[in-house]
Amino acid sequence: MAGSNGKQKTVRDMILSLGLIGIAAALVYFLGIPHDDHAPELKRVDYQVELQTARRAAGYPVAAPEGLPSTWKATSVRFQGENGNRWHLGFQVPGGQYVQIEQSTQKRALFIDDATQGATATKKSENIAGRTWTRYTGGRYDALVLEGTPGSTTVVAGTAPFGKLTQMAQALRTK
Repeated sequence: MAGSNGKQKTVRDMILSLGLIGIAAALVYFLGIPHDDHAPELKRVDYQVELQTARRAAGYPVAAPEGLPSTWKATSVRFQGENGNRWHLGFQVPGGQYVQIEQSTQKRALFIDDATQGATATKKSENIAGRTWTRYTGGRYDALVLEGTPGSTTVVAGTAPFGKLTQMAQALRTK
């Protein structure tokens, strides 16, 4: 009987050890690791240098917004001359949504599919600042696509509602 008492003690000690390890792990998790449910603060970028570079190199009138509220934060910018002279400018808008401007000389259908993340054209169009924009929905983004631009395609797309996309399209200027 002495042997079975030793086995019971070993099992009991192992269970107590596991319990202590579990308690220690829970304390480390709840007290030692910061838990923040908010998205990280995105850094505002200055896009003026890239804009001037794109306007010199693109071969089409590169668009950028003017007069947007300061609450619209530019978060990403790039010009890729080797990829259809592709211009990108992204913004975080109030409420944490995203709006981007994309322009390119790339083949229209391929570019629209890529810039809208797979959205499809609707039968609805809007007249914004005297130009006709077609609404695209679905995919990851909703979008407005500028019709009839010679030499390039302009897309305003993002997770923001159409009101914000329209606000961006109204603010676009070329120089």
